Amino acid sequence: MSLLIPLYVHPAVDPATWHRLIEAADRTYAVVLNPADGPGGAPDPAFVSAAGALRGAGACVLGYVDTDYGSRPSADVTADAARHREWYATDGCFLDRVSAAGDALPAYRKLVRALRRQGASPVVLNPGVHPAPGYAGIADLLVTFEGPWSSYVSAFSRPDWTTRCPPDRFCHLVYDVPEALTPLAVRTAHERGAAVSGPVTGKPPNPWALLTPMLSGAGR
Repeated sequence: MSLLIPLYVHPAVDPATWHRLIEAADRTYAVVLNPADGPGGAPDPAFVSAAGALRGAGACVLGYVDTDYGSRPSADVTADAARHREWYATDGCFLDRVSAAGDALPAYRKLVRALRRQGASPVVLNPGVHPAPGYAGIADLLVTFEGPWSSYVSAFSRPDWTTRCPPDRFCHLVYDVPEALTPLAVRTAHERGAAVSGPVTGKPPNPWALLTPMLSGAGR
């Protein structure tokens, strides 16, 4: 099982959930660290401790960085990634709100190269939809669906170009999944060509405040 875990709740607010995640770290593809919609203005001791425990348990830790669909200057994005690496010793980056447009691809290609020069690996891109095909060539992992279970069941479509890429390059992040159906959500992602997934039961505005039942016990 390969699970991408964005857990957007402070370790001091829900230490039990973080403890369960650390215990199950070997069942994850990576964990996304997001102290303050990015690294924040200064190191957060609780996240420093959580990141260290995750690494000690064998998890790959990614720093969350918002790209605002390509409108944030690349220097700001790489600076956020550098702070994650300096303060939390992250392995790679989770770039959120990535543009799906083909005309933005050259800028993202340049950005990913800069992040790799900083030492970021893996680099995950999250447009949340199927982007122009070239994005699959620059990301280690591409999130091609982010949305509720109802849409995943009723409105998902897979473009032909994805069938020519290995499944381990794709991830589906599905929220508002009924707890009993989280194993089905993982199987459905595999059937749709995504080897990595992260189904959660949470709902907006922050569905990622809850740990997936696939790690907390119900999905085992």
